[in-house]
Parts: sequence; structure tokens; C-alpha cells
Amino acid sequence: MSDVTVDIASEAQQGWQAPAGAAALGGRGSVDDYWALMKPRVMSLAIFTAGVGLMVAPGSIHPVLGVVAILCIAVAAGAAGALNMWYDADIDAVMQRTAKRPIPRGNITGGEALGFGATLAFGSVIVMGLAVNWAAAALLAGSIGFYLFIYTMWLKRSTPQNIVIGGAAGAFPPMIGWMAVTGSMEWASLSLFLIIFMWTPPHFWALALYKVGDYERVKVPMLPVVAGSDETRSQIWLYSLALVPVTVLPWMLGAAGPVYGIAALALGAVFLMRAWCVYTVRQGQKATVAARALFKYSISYLFLVFAVLLVEQGIWPWIARGLGL
Repeated sequence: MSDVTVDIASEAQQGWQAPAGAAALGGRGSVDDYWALMKPRVMSLAIFTAGVGLMVAPGSIHPVLGVVAILCIAVAAGAAGALNMWYDADIDAVMQRTAKRPIPRGNITGGEALGFGATLAFGSVIVMGLAVNWAAAALLAGSIGFYLFIYTMWLKRSTPQNIVIGGAAGAFPPMIGWMAVTGSMEWASLSLFLIIFMWTPPHFWALALYKVGDYERVKVPMLPVVAGSDETRSQIWLYSLALVPVTVLPWMLGAAGPVYGIAALALGAVFLMRAWCVYTVRQGQKATVAARALFKYSISYLFLVFAVLLVEQGIWPWIARGLGL
């Protein structure tokens, strides 16, 4: 780890630099800085998928407790983001896409980020346990710990499988939402976990294909850095092929109906077409365009898969009962 830190520090001197004395500042962070520290885009995905898990789970939960559960998951996701930025501040200062984060800019110190993240993490788990149930709280704590200790501190800088294994961290929210209602882990909730877990590698590897220079500079062994772009494209294609049948699992397990099943297959077909373009177009600007297109579509794809499930199993039954259908 020390050798990596030395390499990063030397490269940082040649690229973006934090303001002089930034590490000794502190107390300068605005509300926007602390909000950015929580990675709001990642947090929004956690909120949405957790809400779907909560809404489609069998049984019921008091609306107030449901809102509390979602807020706890949101805060926990923000805590994980803050702790990730605390630990990764050294490489964030070097990578072009992260150099403007609050810590590299000197608006927030590492200690402030650590304290902020730890407070949010502890608070979210305790409130979830006291207000909802301790099974959901335990899984929530496990998801924070997995993201910080397993992915951020261990896998990210040590193996090209960082995204594959580490993807589990982002796949926990729908299971936590489900467990907030049922207090237990079931095969149907596991299928929601597997959708995000299998989606994560092609999603992030598509990004890594056209951001490979960033990862090379900070010695993070993302797959394109270690194995090359051709192997990365092959892995994207293989994971995409595995992803589509996984999205049908909720239908097969009785947690979704035919509307969801058909929609999942249709959305998956488009995903496969874009993944095939990435696999086959390997040279020049067209290759970059194909990777960008898959990355952008993958975001909409995951949202739409969970949105259809939410409408079919959560919103429509509620509307139908209200209309007496």
C-alpha cells in the first residue's frame, strides 16, 4: 500500500493539486460539499431499489415505519459514500473525474469526512434497529461494512475482480427494504440482489473502457488496466448474457407477473445489443461511443427493470384495490 501511495503522490504533483495547506484547513465545507460527500447519485439508486424491495415484499409495514426504513437506507448509503471518499482521497486527487470532490479540493478534511460518515453509519443502523427491526439493521450494517472494508479498503486496489465481488455492496438495498417488511431473507429478495450484482460488472467495465487512463495513473487494477480492453469486452458480453435470465428470476419465483417478465426480456434485448456493439467494435472513436452508450443505457436499464416491478407489484395492486377492481 505504501508503494502505491508514493506513486500516487508523485503523479499528483504532475496533475491536479489541492490548494496549498488544504489538508490543514477544515471547517470550510458547505452544505453542498457534505451533500457531495454522500455521493447523491449512488444514494438515489439505493433509495429507489430499496423502495421497490419494500413495496413488493409480502406483508405490510406501517407507512411511517416504511419511510423511516427508506431514510435509514439513504443515510447509510450516504455514510458509505463519505467513508469511501475519506479512504480514497489520495487517488481521488489524481483521477480527473474525481479531482473536484470535496476532500481533494480542501473544503473538507479527511478527519471531518471520517467523522461525518461514521456518525451517519452508526445512526442509520441504530434507528433502523429500534424503529423497524434488527434483522434489517444487521443487513444494513453489513452492507456499509462490506463497501468500506471489503471493497474500498481491500478489493479496489488489489484485484481486477474488485467490481465483481464489490458489486454486492450496491446490491443490498432491495434486500434490506424487503427485510424491513418481512424480517427475513427469502429467495425472491435474493433475486433482486442478484439483478444488481450481475448488472454491476458490465456497467462499470463499460465506464472503465473509456476512463482507463484514470485507473492506470492511480494503479487501481480495473480489468482494462490488468487484462486489456479486448478481455474486458469479452467479460462485458459474458456478464450481459448472464444478466438477462437473472432479471427474469422474480417472475419465475412468483414475486412478479408476466408484464414484468416480458418487459425484463425486452429491456434485456436492448442491453445485449449494446453489449454486442461494445464486444465487436474495438477500434477508434466508434469503440468509445459504443462503451459510452452501454454505460448510459445501463443506468436507465436498471431503473426501468425495477420501475416495472414496482408498478406491477406495488402501485397497480394498490390502485386496483382503491378502484374496487
